[in-house]
Amino acid sequence: MLLAAAGVTLEGKSGEAALAEFQRRGFFLTHALECPLPDGAGGRIPELIGNRLRTALARIRRSLKPKRLAPISRWLEQFLPALTLGASPCAILLDDGIPFALDGDAASEAAGRLRDAVTAQSARATSP
Repeated sequence: MLLAAAGVTLEGKSGEAALAEFQRRGFFLTHALECPLPDGAGGRIPELIGNRLRTALARIRRSLKPKRLAPISRWLEQFLPALTLGASPCAILLDDGIPFALDGDAASEAAGRLRDAVTAQSARATSP
């Protein structure tokens, strides 16, 4: 889903080649929660994200230094104020004011909107 939103196809490519193309296109994926969730932790996801968000944002600011940030999980909606109120020095791409829900019921539609938002943002960044 995310590769399609970035315009990367898997057809005839290894996983490593697809990842290399994804990164060549200027994309990098990072997780707020970098470890797999333990069984039964589904109800604690907001708490776990809240505990790790400050660290994830510091890593984004200091190490990754992106030009754009696109939250791609519906779980991040309640944390948008932390993302949009100066915690990130880059443009925040949103899906009509909310994260692109690539983990939702209409994931392929959200991926299409993400692709459109990235394309539009890239066009604005390169226009004189």
